[in-house]
Amino acid sequence: MSAAELYRLKGEALLSRGAPFEAQAQACFEQAIAIARQQEARSWELRAVTSLARLRAQRGRREEARTMLAEICGWFTEGFDTPDLKDAKALLEELND
Repeated sequence: MSAAELYRLKGEALLSRGAPFEAQAQACFEQAIAIARQQEARSWELRAVTSLARLRAQRGRREEARTMLAEICGWFTEGFDTPDLKDAKALLEELND
């Protein structure tokens, strides 16, 4: 498992503890994205961006969430039937409504 995915999972675990942990979760997602970009690991980056976009949307920052998610989804030219890309696309559609 990638260090990027470990940070993302830590962020998700922190979110499950409630609102007081949102800032720490956001920091974990941002760290996961940075690591994934450094490693050029688009799949791990997609997962982390999806998690961060979901958090930002919940905080009322829907346009920012939509923009970042659209950018990462645009990188993919195949694998549209994978669970991660389906999840990201579903969230993107929800944000476009």
